[in-house]
Amino acid sequence: MDVYQKTIQELLANAGICVNGSAPYDIHVKDQRFYKRVLGQGSLGLGESYMDGWWECEALDEFFNKLLRARLHQKIKGNFKMIWQGIKAKLFNLQTINQSKNIIIQHYNIGNELYEKMLDKHMMYSCAYWEDARDLDDAQEKKLELICQKLKLSPGMRVLDIGCGWGGFAAYAAKNYQVSVVGLTLSEKQAELARIHCRDLDVEIRLQDYRGIDESFDRILSIGMMEHVGVKNHRKYMEVVHRNLKDDGISLLHTIGKYEAFEITDPWIDKYIFPNSLIPSAAQLTRAMEGFFQIEDWHNFGLYYDYTLMAWLDRFKAAWDSLKRGYDDRFYRMWEYYLSCCAGSFRSRQNHLWQIIMVKDTFKGEYRAVRDLCKDPISEK
Repeated sequence: MDVYQKTIQELLANAGICVNGSAPYDIHVKDQRFYKRVLGQGSLGLGESYMDGWWECEALDEFFNKLLRARLHQKIKGNFKMIWQGIKAKLFNLQTINQSKNIIIQHYNIGNELYEKMLDKHMMYSCAYWEDARDLDDAQEKKLELICQKLKLSPGMRVLDIGCGWGGFAAYAAKNYQVSVVGLTLSEKQAELARIHCRDLDVEIRLQDYRGIDESFDRILSIGMMEHVGVKNHRKYMEVVHRNLKDDGISLLHTIGKYEAFEITDPWIDKYIFPNSLIPSAAQLTRAMEGFFQIEDWHNFGLYYDYTLMAWLDRFKAAWDSLKRGYDDRFYRMWEYYLSCCAGSFRSRQNHLWQIIMVKDTFKGEYRAVRDLCKDPISEK
């Protein structure tokens, strides 16, 4: 046994993980170069070596839960490429308007069929609300209803959905609450399908960056978009929402969050899944809000993202035979790794899911927080 193998085995043992063990979360190494690669490249080497078939694990999600709870990711810092990524994040704005569009194209333009097979009937690519939910469709519809109730929607309101995805929220709100919705996305593929989903409804889907909007809205929200804004643009986002929100309006921010501030994302996620993304911390968000908004409610249901990601993984695997003609086996391993490591990050409580309600200081009356839905969006249909 060389020093690389011994070091990795000792590190994993601290998390209760064995190399070539019998537990479903134990790893089975197929290529001895794995050990040196992981020690030299950290999480990037761990992910790439899995994509290359150098190791296997029956329960990747639980492997990551145990690894993250033991904070092993902090003990292997990685190489100069990761250090340079941190320097770039400090010196440059990695989420300019042009760069933001390129980021969206890399992830969201890889094929609508993949997302149609993996997601629910509304194609919501964000955490579902699993309280008393029967399945993924039910949980995502409960999430949509929860957001509508938190926004206190009423007929005739004008709503801005920043990062509207495939139009799931816009269609639901327009149909069930008789509001007018403007949805913004930078993905042509998303916009094409969103317009189909919102056909015959009072919804306008635009290919537009949020920084270019200058109109008046009763309600403004973003669902799973803040992670792409970047720390250098947090304040700009709040400024844009404040400028476009009516004095008595309500804004909802649905975002993944961390309790510890970072300026860069995980190197493997940055390279293969969400380039230049950043999960914000509570402190980063509240600093950005100062002078713009008051917080009326802060709701954390991050453990529900674990359930959501595992449901996506099950659906992705079940649909692979019909999808694989457009992708290769390395993509399958990449996507399996992505969904599993993210599920583990929420299960270990390294990541959280926050819904934050913000209002201006001109807001009138009392805001009452919503947790229990006033109606079941499924049973009433």
